[in-house]
Amino acid sequence: MAIKINWSEKAQQVRKKIFKYWNTRNKSKEYSKKLNTLFKHSVTYLQEYPTMGRESGYQNIRYLIVRDYLIFYKIYIDSIIILRVWDGRRNPDSLHRSMLI
Repeated sequence: MAIKINWSEKAQQVRKKIFKYWNTRNKSKEYSKKLNTLFKHSVTYLQEYPTMGRESGYQNIRYLIVRDYLIFYKIYIDSIIILRVWDGRRNPDSLHRSMLI
């Protein structure tokens, strides 16, 4: 049985903000489209290899590195929930506060 991938509301919101930022900065949607494709392909691999991401400092939460972004996820028996998309160049203290919400 294939593991289902679900994006949390917060992860979807942040992903949209990232794309909007790049669209505005580059005055084009091309980079956002490429980045979205990378996110989707990376997350798709989790269906076959759910533990391929690195362990985070949070219980049962792992993360993938995609370019400058970290995709945090949690594995359940029949699904994986994408919790957050995080720009790895940001202050890690704000990540800690974000993960607790």
